[in-house]
Amino acid sequence: MKLSRRGVIQAAAALGAVQVLGCAASPKAGPPGGDDPGEAPGRPLNLLILGGTRFLGPALVQVAQARGHTLTLFNRGKSNPGLFPEVEKLQGDRDPDHGEGLKALEGRKWDAVIDTSGYVPRIVKASAELLAPNVGQYVFVSSISVYKEMAKADLNEADAVATMPDETKEEVDDLSYGPLKALCEQAAEAALPGRTLNIRPGLIVGPDDGSDRFTYWPLRVAKGGEVLAPGDGEDPVQLIDARDLAAFIIRNVERRTAGIFNVTGPVQPMKMKGMLETLREATGSDARFTWVDTAFLDQQKVAAFADMPAWVPRTGPERGVGNVRIAKAVQAGLVTRPLADTARDTLAWFQGLPPDRQEKLRSGLSAEREKEVLAAWHQAKGTARAD
Repeated sequence: MKLSRRGVIQAAAALGAVQVLGCAASPKAGPPGGDDPGEAPGRPLNLLILGGTRFLGPALVQVAQARGHTLTLFNRGKSNPGLFPEVEKLQGDRDPDHGEGLKALEGRKWDAVIDTSGYVPRIVKASAELLAPNVGQYVFVSSISVYKEMAKADLNEADAVATMPDETKEEVDDLSYGPLKALCEQAAEAALPGRTLNIRPGLIVGPDDGSDRFTYWPLRVAKGGEVLAPGDGEDPVQLIDARDLAAFIIRNVERRTAGIFNVTGPVQPMKMKGMLETLREATGSDARFTWVDTAFLDQQKVAAFADMPAWVPRTGPERGVGNVRIAKAVQAGLVTRPLADTARDTLAWFQGLPPDRQEKLRSGLSAEREKEVLAAWHQAKGTARAD
């Protein structure tokens, strides 16, 4: 079963020591991030976020505000412009060749910049070089899609990254997404050597996720009845709540941490069976899981990660996606909240969306298609449906 790099993550063992450089969104239930309550924030910082109004951006704003920092958002002003009226907003374009480009950033100083919206090396290079004299640290939010060998177990930060024959290509597609992210990392590091923190998340989940790449599962399990479950339940699953990712980033901005970190979760390994059983308990549903093997799903053209979100077969060419090593991030303070909390918060958020949006899930099988595949499976196995 083949997955595209971007499809796997977009929509996510040499560790080395941590290098230190010196000493209103839609309502979300639960704390803004998985902070260690024993770790007090350092001095108040003046932070710039490139983006800041979608999914991870608002989570970063909320965590930073909770920890006493001052923020400036730089974006085009098109996505959720009414968010955070108390926060300074600068308008422009990441591409210096478009409109006013980066002019609003000229001559300003910040303790750190967090780049949540970089996909093209030329564009990241422009912002990093402009800001380098005026910021102490550049944080680039990358992806575990950067790795060259996605079939490798225990992918770690020292593993080789993907490359592309034509490094001037700027079109972001299934083949170029990972290599372009790797080149973006390199552009940021070249502009601020030793002052760059490259974050490589896996699948980012939780409230405000417009992709539904995880939301499908709590919704489907809460509905109950017979649920098509992919594989045999033993495939590893990794994902990270956006609020926990935001907390990790802000804490390491406070510490002025530099280097590369895989940041996904949970901290304790999880398998597909454990994930679905946790969701059943969290939602109090009567869901009954029918595990359908990978070969049959292939025959039925049921795609991992797209039709069965968060699932990557452990025998497939992208199997490394569920086995990314995160020990370095844990050492640097990564904390992940219980999956049940993420599921309940995600359900509460989704159920508050307009009805027409709730009717149009952007990932996962439709109810009709799920029934078709289950019927074909039972017919092939000579078994009765669980309903």
